[in-house]
Amino acid sequence: MSNSELRILVVVVALAGLAFTFWHFRDDILPREVAAVVVIPEPVAEPVIDRTEPLHPVVPDTSLQAVEMEQLPPLDDSDVSFLVALVDVLGPGIDGLLVNDALVDRFVASIDNLPRKQVSEKIRPIGRLATPFNAAGTPDDASFILGPENFARYDALVGLLAAADPDAVVAVYRHYYPLFQESYERLGYPNAYFNDRVIEVIDHLLQTPEPLEPIRLTRPHVLYQFADPELEGLSSGQKMLLRMGNEHASTVRRALQALRSHLAVGGAVD
Repeated sequence: MSNSELRILVVVVALAGLAFTFWHFRDDILPREVAAVVVIPEPVAEPVIDRTEPLHPVVPDTSLQAVEMEQLPPLDDSDVSFLVALVDVLGPGIDGLLVNDALVDRFVASIDNLPRKQVSEKIRPIGRLATPFNAAGTPDDASFILGPENFARYDALVGLLAAADPDAVVAVYRHYYPLFQESYERLGYPNAYFNDRVIEVIDHLLQTPEPLEPIRLTRPHVLYQFADPELEGLSSGQKMLLRMGNEHASTVRRALQALRSHLAVGGAVD
């Protein structure tokens, strides 16, 4: 082997050695590729203020009716007891409108969510109404009308609410309040008070506007929307009042005012 051939062989062996070394220790030599981090913004939750004492304490009911009520069952076994109490104060018609499981949890979670944009059907205590949502088309087919036929869907529910004795409703609320509070705490508010939240929600609902009827809707996709952007921007609870019509909404407002006068420190608001 000539000297030139020997030098070529040495170079080849050296390059092969360097290549092997580089491949074997490539993770230490080269910087590792950093995967792109996708930041998913978390939903903005309403701030919950921790309090040592409630703003609106629930005063125990010492009336004869309260004394005669049965002892509270455990929260997870309270469906039958709570349903019987609701039938007593709202009438037997309420039975067919309610779901039959986790009533207290659904009641608490739904109230907590009314000021938000949406209340999931999974947590609603009220099942589907007897008749489907009905929106009439306009002559130009450019929009839809939310009118009396749809308002009638709420006749039974609002009728039960209007006929109920506010004192009896409050008595049931106070009796079951320990379960409401327990449910509220395990919903994620261990240092807050459910009755304070109820007053907040009532005040929020009482601020619902009373638009001129008929109310116009649009249907950009499958679901209907309010044509007025200000109405479409309202909370789920306020939209619920709009969907039942101004007359029904006025009845609900009066019931809410009566409830607030019993449960809030300072009574009703205008």
